Amino acid sequence: MSKTPLTNVAALAAIGLAAAGLAPAEPAFASDQLTITSFGGAYQAAERKALFEPYAMQAGVKITEDGYNGEFAKISAMVESKSVTWDVVDADANATIRLCADGVLETIDWKKLGLDRTRFTDGNKYDCGVPNTIYATVLAYDKDKLPNGPKTIADLFDVQKFPGKRGLLRSPFGNLEWALIADGVQFKDVYKVLNTSEGVDRAFKKLDTIKKDILWWQTNAQPPQLLADGQVIMTSAGNGRIYDANKNSGKHFEIVWDAQELGMNVWTIPNGGPRRDAAYKFIAFAGSPQAQANQTNYSSYGPANKDAIVHVDPAILPHLPTTPDHMANALQVDPAFWADKGDDLRQRFTAWLAK
Repeated sequence: MSKTPLTNVAALAAIGLAAAGLAPAEPAFASDQLTITSFGGAYQAAERKALFEPYAMQAGVKITEDGYNGEFAKISAMVESKSVTWDVVDADANATIRLCADGVLETIDWKKLGLDRTRFTDGNKYDCGVPNTIYATVLAYDKDKLPNGPKTIADLFDVQKFPGKRGLLRSPFGNLEWALIADGVQFKDVYKVLNTSEGVDRAFKKLDTIKKDILWWQTNAQPPQLLADGQVIMTSAGNGRIYDANKNSGKHFEIVWDAQELGMNVWTIPNGGPRRDAAYKFIAFAGSPQAQANQTNYSSYGPANKDAIVHVDPAILPHLPTTPDHMANALQVDPAFWADKGDDLRQRFTAWLAK
């Protein structure tokens, strides 16, 4: 897969800006700036190429980037202290729902944005966010080290067939869902079961079966490195990180497209930011079909704008979690469930780890 030439990037940017009611501008003055915060790594590098650089060039805005690991507290502290320095934040859907309820984020005015909310996947679920990318947490392994690797999520829990360490995020998020699926719960019933104390007990009991074989990771950059170093035989990971390792580092990692957990990142505006209008203009551009399609030239995350898919290079489609073949066996993570139950489950998880 080749990257879009700069001339095409500029053309896409111009189209997106026209859709957002913006015109190319003269070079930026010092006051014409925007601070955008995202998750770093290959993901933010893709946003830089597909969104930040084209927008800065066409709108005449200087973009300053910052990075974080999705922590709630950083955004909340800025808003509470009235010292907001992040104009636009790419946030996880679960965090967005919670921060919106707490009044930390701006309620999105879709009329001001100039985008059709109904054309965004789950657009009606986020009062304080504009859906950006759809990612998948997947099970992955190194074909060079494990030629006959796992085929289903149940294999993650089969230490007889696949002895060795497996990597998992140090969090109940996603792991409880996989535990229930591996224990026979149907996708459609996962959150119904997990919403009961018996279901939570069942999930932790399944995790008990591999607890001593788990190597816990905490940042998204870790899983590919754990595989490359041979510290684990399989690991949960963001699909984009695995794709990037194969494409740009020559790895031969394989994704198990079974029970992949679909999540979403959304563009948000912290309340009280000094450049609210500029933030809206950027999000209008970033949410356009052309801009979201352009992101797939640099990362393997699916566009949240449904109208973007017709602009995606057909060669890229098989690598996106939102292709029909992959969607057929995917679990849509429920952000409302985690916004409601997350604190209790994290406390339970911490206690479980300490046992």
